[in-house]
Amino acid sequence: MQRFSVSPEVAAAIAAGRPVVALETTLVTHGLPQPDGLRVAAELERIVVAHGALPATIGILDGVVRVGMTPAELERLAGMPGVAKVNPSTIAAVVAAGGCGSTTVAATLVAAERAGIRVFATGGIGGVHRQAEVTGDVSADLLALARHRVAVVTAGAKAVLDLPRTVEMLETLGVPVLGLGTDEFPAFYRRASGLRVDRRCDSIAEVAATIRAHVEVGPATGVVVANPVPDADEMPEGIYEAALAAALTAADQAGVCGRDVTPFLLDRVRTATGGASIAVNRALLANNAAVAAEIAVALTAS
Repeated sequence: MQRFSVSPEVAAAIAAGRPVVALETTLVTHGLPQPDGLRVAAELERIVVAHGALPATIGILDGVVRVGMTPAELERLAGMPGVAKVNPSTIAAVVAAGGCGSTTVAATLVAAERAGIRVFATGGIGGVHRQAEVTGDVSADLLALARHRVAVVTAGAKAVLDLPRTVEMLETLGVPVLGLGTDEFPAFYRRASGLRVDRRCDSIAEVAATIRAHVEVGPATGVVVANPVPDADEMPEGIYEAALAAALTAADQAGVCGRDVTPFLLDRVRTATGGASIAVNRALLANNAAVAAEIAVALTAS
């Protein structure tokens, strides 16, 4: 019984050593309201193509992990009510039940490495949650980065997380953080967090060379390519801080915990900013897709 499927186009590109970029599906079903999620997913695929690579959007349909979903498959997944967000711990259960699900960063990393894809574009990775010393809540994204040799282009970690502990955890796990044109780890809606990256790279060629060196001599982990949101799209500091503070207060008062924390906080930030956070999210997603495609091209060029 087939449980893992790579589209013919993606399989041919990987076999021929052509550039391929993995894309997740949680942003389609949970990260953005519909129909924005589906529209943005299609736009990200177009951006990857425009920058010389082949997009491979990953999700689960009818008990099959699909790498390189068709527009019809993606539309079907986006239209499902209450579709599951799938992490590495739940992939087997969803597949065995013949179910459907959207892949988180962690689950996308699992599928991308298995398919032979070396570069993945997302918005923001998960990390260590605030008050993790009490709750023990740490995103599966961090462990997936420590286990799967894929370069992840991201605008930092979700701003609602504990960013200092997230950066420290990446170091502990042996996951290098490369700052593209920046010395600081991005804070998703904001370009800088005050936290240092492991190495600043000022060109795509420099990023690709560092990724190659990591594969050759580093541990068998992924690489974080920290790519700040473009200057013109950065959320103003005052709006960002006020929205984040209000969201954190609301979550504390509502007693939200576990997997519900991040979507709750992001929804509150969206409301507090009058939808401005969605525009920032779309801008950084597009920027990351373009950069990921350029890195994939550079990695396959030599």
